Amino acid sequence: MATQGHDLSAYDTDSLGNCQNFRIGVAVSEWNHEITHALRDGALAVLEKAGVASVLVHNVPGSFELPLASQWLLKHAACDAVIAIGSVIRGETAHFDFVCQSAAQGTLKVGLDSDKPVIFCVLTDDNIEQSRARSGGEHGNKGVEAAVAALKMARLRSGLAGTGNWGVGL
Repeated sequence: MATQGHDLSAYDTDSLGNCQNFRIGVAVSEWNHEITHALRDGALAVLEKAGVASVLVHNVPGSFELPLASQWLLKHAACDAVIAIGSVIRGETAHFDFVCQSAAQGTLKVGLDSDKPVIFCVLTDDNIEQSRARSGGEHGNKGVEAAVAALKMARLRSGLAGTGNWGVGL
């Protein structure tokens, strides 16, 4: 298990630097809201602690809609990064596979097409207990990890923009 012995909520605040000028979008699935709201709250706590002055939170019906909402937040709200938060719990049909693949591939495509970070914070668990363990339970909160990733990637992008230093130091 990837989360075994790893607290998803552990991070070094100093490693985030000054984040007050970032505009961060958060798209949150309403489906499995017990889980997604806990992930959202974890992400928002990190963004607040990091001093992010502009955070836009928008709800969407489900995880399938996260890529389009992320695209809109980047394009129309000029966000520096987006955190796409969802929870898909395996059921008795193949619906789980289709939603998970579409959300993952769509989120990746939006990030690559926009050249801005879109962080995939969609839990794809077999049962509700696994989801609870990763949204504030025994394994911490994946929303915290996603917010840290969004800020680090936004910082990396802003630091490299226009420098022409890609590959230097590798």
